[in-house]
Amino acid sequence: MADHPPSSGPQRGLRLADKRGFLQKLVEFINPGPDSKDELIETLAEAEDNDIINAESRVMLEGVIRIADMTAGDVMVAAPRMDMIDIDAPYDDLLHLVIDTAHSRFPVYESERENIIGILLAKDLLKLQRAPELNIRALLRPATFVPESKGLNDLLREFRGNRNHLAIVIDEFGRVAGLITIEDVLEEIVGEIEDEFDVDEDAGDIFALADSTWRVGGDTPIERINEAFGLKLSDEDFDTIGGLIAHTMGHVPKRGEAHQIEGLRFTVLHTKGGAVKWFKVAQLPSEP
Repeated sequence: MADHPPSSGPQRGLRLADKRGFLQKLVEFINPGPDSKDELIETLAEAEDNDIINAESRVMLEGVIRIADMTAGDVMVAAPRMDMIDIDAPYDDLLHLVIDTAHSRFPVYESERENIIGILLAKDLLKLQRAPELNIRALLRPATFVPESKGLNDLLREFRGNRNHLAIVIDEFGRVAGLITIEDVLEEIVGEIEDEFDVDEDAGDIFALADSTWRVGGDTPIERINEAFGLKLSDEDFDTIGGLIAHTMGHVPKRGEAHQIEGLRFTVLHTKGGAVKWFKVAQLPSEP
């Protein structure tokens, strides 16, 4: 009787698959995997301690895990803090808003803030410079609306699919609750993203604007503020202008809040991570 050839084909592959499955089950029995997201995050911390992954990788992986339970309502910029454009506003007003806020996209409303009719890209305003006869309505992009309960995983997938970078968040009653950008979602994974308006510490933190005001970083040292504006603010208790103003006001100021110091008005332009990112500084009119 002829010897049987070595096992090959589907039967051999099936036995190998069974063998791999058995080994996998044995490993899981000896060293069971995490049963919850918290245990998985702890496992990642152990992997970092054992030099299997580095700190940056652990933070990103934890972010991916955490956003699975997060919604647009958790991350959005609330409606009262939204920088919006009135479709009937003069061009100069639009230009000042774009310069002061340093955003690249703006929701546009008509008559009332609840009536959002589209999204305006800051770069599209340049087209009005070359062709003043254009109507700003022709420059608007369609607005995307999502519910507060929209999961960040699904939202990120949609952002990538339709190449959209901003969505308007709607509450259960159909009212505007806020807005969310693709950067807001990604920052939950990778941490704060520096954009073209974020500068290195040595690159400067006080910028003169065209309307005779200044854009000042909240983490600007008080010593530098004194030098730039000729002030004599004390830096014994606080190192930065943001810390000094927050202490004086008794709370971390929100966007739009203003505080006056020695003839200057500091208006909050942008906050991030519970701190003021940028102030707009204007000189107060001198008293007669």
